Amino acid sequence: MEKEKFEAIQAEVDDWIKNVGVRYFNELTNMAQLSEEVGEVARIIARRYGEQSEKEKDKNKDLGEELADVIFVAVCLANQTGVDLQKAWDEKLQLKTKRDKERHQSNEKLR
Repeated sequence: MEKEKFEAIQAEVDDWIKNVGVRYFNELTNMAQLSEEVGEVARIIARRYGEQSEKEKDKNKDLGEELADVIFVAVCLANQTGVDLQKAWDEKLQLKTKRDKERHQSNEKLR
């Protein structure tokens, strides 16, 4: 991912909020919204890829659209709480690489 990609995404969401959405919902509302969106992703995954049967009305639901909803609300929360997602992402990837590289490489279940 380009170094400035998250910065561009955060700016794009902020512009949309200011020009279309009027203002950010408060943090608690956005947290509830994020939970709701994650639940919609979970419902699709559980029924489409898990053992539960998928209702006919749910078969046309777009997993990509629901994942994008999760990302959008997460970016809103980052924007309104001052989180630099690029910095957070870079640090998280570095931490995961350091912490998990040998563990995953030596895990027979992943081979």
